Amino acid sequence: MSILEFFAFSTALIGVVLGVLGPRFTWPWWGLSSFLYAIFFYQSEYYASAALQFIFIAGGIWGWFGWGPKGAKPGKLKSRERLVLFVLLIIGSFSLWPVLTNIGATSTAIESFGFVGSVLAQLLMVWQKFEAWSVWVIVDAAYTYQYFKGDLVLTGILYLLFTAIAIWGWIRWGRESDKNARG
Repeated sequence: MSILEFFAFSTALIGVVLGVLGPRFTWPWWGLSSFLYAIFFYQSEYYASAALQFIFIAGGIWGWFGWGPKGAKPGKLKSRERLVLFVLLIIGSFSLWPVLTNIGATSTAIESFGFVGSVLAQLLMVWQKFEAWSVWVIVDAAYTYQYFKGDLVLTGILYLLFTAIAIWGWIRWGRESDKNARG
């Protein structure tokens, strides 16, 4: 474990916990952790994960303005939107996989799925959609396996925690979105 990984871990954990609770202040934490993890993942040759961090930073800026001063007001996608999300995840993952193979990435299958799934989940977070958390559960579980397998133990622990936090977010945002639909 490096000092860089420790600080990336710490800021990411704070950002994701805040994301479940929904305050606007979550976005600067996500931005900082993403910047630190971009460097760390690049050094570890997880190129898709490194590139993904810049998408997270852009999403953090967008989310800051999108959520407004009072924070997130979760809602739910329509059935057709969920189907489109699933199709995009599958097509995007299979499209990115050979690219990562060709550039010699440390991981290819999980990285391609994780990259596309994370981009979609990030967009859903910015749009304040409850379904973001179900995507995060699957993506975080896959990344947990990848990072433990790659001997990035602290980051593997982080993604294990992210998986549990995503389950919490899924439950909390489900209740909030139902409440917002009624009121």
